Amino acid sequence: FTREAIYPYLEDIPDPGVNWIPCTNPTRFGPAPERLSCMARNNSIYVVANMGDKKPCNSSDPSCPSDGRYQYNTDVVFDPEGKLVARYHKYNLFMSETQFNYPKEPEAVTFETPFGKFGIFTCFDILFREPAVVLVSELQVDTVLFPTAWMNVLPFLTAVEFHSAWAMGMGVNFLAANTHRTSLSMTGSGIYAPDGARTYYYNMETEDGRLLIAELNSHPRLSPASPPAVNWSSYAWSGPRSSPNDRDFEGLIFHDRFTFTELTKPEGAVAVCQKDLCCHLSYKMAGKGEDEVYVLGAFDGLHVVEGQYYLQICTLLKCKSPDLKTCGQPVETAQTKFEMFSLSGTFGTNYVFPEVLYSGVQLAPGEFEVLNDGRLMSKTRPTKPVVTVTLFGRWYERDHLKEDPQPPAFP
Repeated sequence: FTREAIYPYLEDIPDPGVNWIPCTNPTRFGPAPERLSCMARNNSIYVVANMGDKKPCNSSDPSCPSDGRYQYNTDVVFDPEGKLVARYHKYNLFMSETQFNYPKEPEAVTFETPFGKFGIFTCFDILFREPAVVLVSELQVDTVLFPTAWMNVLPFLTAVEFHSAWAMGMGVNFLAANTHRTSLSMTGSGIYAPDGARTYYYNMETEDGRLLIAELNSHPRLSPASPPAVNWSSYAWSGPRSSPNDRDFEGLIFHDRFTFTELTKPEGAVAVCQKDLCCHLSYKMAGKGEDEVYVLGAFDGLHVVEGQYYLQICTLLKCKSPDLKTCGQPVETAQTKFEMFSLSGTFGTNYVFPEVLYSGVQLAPGEFEVLNDGRLMSKTRPTKPVVTVTLFGRWYERDHLKEDPQPPAFP
């Protein structure tokens, strides 16, 4: 969409403080929310939707766009009476969202229900501190609602993989509703709890969607199953050390230059370092797939493609082929099973998201855990071949630093 092409689809959505039920008073503001409001009211449920908001402005506002209006990528929430109870304007716009404006300040939107405190943000927002981390760390929401049009990027950023990891790393419930459009690699919705995925759907074969239903603890932090606080670098700094070796090599993952070391034995302990980050892996393979190569990789730096953000990543992953030059390229399937794995790293951030992805882009709920010393470990023998085991660290504290980014290897 251009600004002009999307304009006919936008509504002037009022602040929820107006106390409005569009289902019973559809002419008070705009027509679009009426149907959503009636869906909520007629079924006595909460309804969340993503739509577009428009706000007129004039020359007295120096920031007013030349066409005289602000346009926002917007989430709305209706309660079981059909009342508008929340409105959120997306703050971290993706590169192609030129049809929308940034709100002047990031909005941290929450609403209370009889079953917990909810927060809401949209798609690309998840990779930034505001509002995503603020909602959880400062406003203490129990559950996050997440409308998204998420393009899957292996090996770390497929929707089901990263969104389930974010729920675990932040200790909240996470409800992710992804658009389903395989031509754009958009698929993968799920209901995720702090201890793993409760249900999810990933399908790149057809355009069929699916309704997902699961039961969650309404206040996960109060649950006996609530994971302990994690010191993400404790074990890696104090535990047994395996030294980096001279066979380390470099490779690219989503334009980031990783340092890799190959797993040359069926079991053992290996390490690889980059800058301040050292990654340690203990592992035992149950049976290595023919011609399959696995590496341990580390990345510590500024990601600069399709957004800029600091990352620290430790990853065990399967290479695309026996050629080490293919390590880091997208892989969906594997044959190698593991008896066990334990991954840790000397992270400088407390925001680390644990990912385990099996062959066929399948999650591994219940088969791994994070110990309070920062180890991501298999709890049982993994039931399927492993594509990647990853600790994905997001270093928000560095975002304000003016540091020379490493240039992308190719445009």
